[in-house]
Amino acid sequence: MPRPARVTTRTGDSGETSLFGKGRVRKTDPRIVALGDLDEAQSALGVARASVPAAERSLLLDLQRGLYRVMAEVATPTADVPRLRERIDADAVSSIDALVDGLRERAGAEGRFVVPGEDVASATLDVARTVVRRAERSVVGLADAKLLDGEHLVPWLNRLSDVVFLLARVVEPARTAASTAKRGRAER
Repeated sequence: MPRPARVTTRTGDSGETSLFGKGRVRKTDPRIVALGDLDEAQSALGVARASVPAAERSLLLDLQRGLYRVMAEVATPTADVPRLRERIDADAVSSIDALVDGLRERAGAEGRFVVPGEDVASATLDVARTVVRRAERSVVGLADAKLLDGEHLVPWLNRLSDVVFLLARVVEPARTAASTAKRGRAER
């Protein structure tokens, strides 16, 4: 039987928390701030996953799992990074690049500004995209300060926001209706 989680530990009552490994840092530490932004992005993607059509949910769940790998790297002091079993690497960046290409084709994305709110699903994805962008900025700050290696994390996060933007366009009802009508005309 699994051990119940300890929700209230009281170890953070003094304004400190732990990274992966030994030692404690202030809750205002840049890594903890970035982890908070990433955690918010994770939750925003969860709201989006609950809002999108069932066909798109597994894609968002996979992205959330990737985001957990990002969070693990951010939470791990540089000396302890080799202890991580899974990391965001060049293959992960290549995979998300391919995902961008596939969604770009599906979305028929145009060079236009988007006013979010066409429907709940696309609007929640647009909110998630903006939260991911903020988390990306926090991680860039950590890389700039040499607190972590951003070689793969930063491009992966950048593509994540692209994927979420394109997925929002895929699920938009007006876009979907226009694409269907365009395909119908082409088939005649």
